[in-house]
Amino acid sequence: MKRFDELLTPHMDAAYNLARWLTGNESAARDVVQESALKAFKFLHRFEGGNAKAWLLAIVRNESYTWLRASTGHRWLAIGDEIDEDDAALAHTHTPEISAIRTQDAAFLQQALKALSPVFREVIILKELEDMPYKEIATVIDVPLGTVMSRLARARAMLKTEFMKLYRHE
Repeated sequence: MKRFDELLTPHMDAAYNLARWLTGNESAARDVVQESALKAFKFLHRFEGGNAKAWLLAIVRNESYTWLRASTGHRWLAIGDEIDEDDAALAHTHTPEISAIRTQDAAFLQQALKALSPVFREVIILKELEDMPYKEIATVIDVPLGTVMSRLARARAMLKTEFMKLYRHE
């Protein structure tokens, strides 16, 4: 139990975050994290060291996809350039207008993320929200490093497209 607490407990927020974004369901995310924690505890003896966060998130990812297949019957395929960087001049502006725009943009971004299939959503979440290196993402999702970079580029392009659709229809 002590080893579990030391290695994995610090990463439970990241586990929940990934599960929530992949399942799109807070209740399911809690269930997925609980099931993942049980599996991690049960198979902790197989963990040979290295990155405990990546190991746990790989379990969470697999459990999330198991939940998705069971609840929707779908399998997602990975298929769709880099998103433009935000205007640095706006990053430090704190006017009410900018604040309102940021709030609206955050809501649009959340909707756009939900529109992506889980295979693209997961790379965005792991890279941009969890700030994981490409190599660790490759470990978590069990694909070659080049596939991570390719999916991330496609995911960013798809996210940009979805975001722009929402922004135009506002």
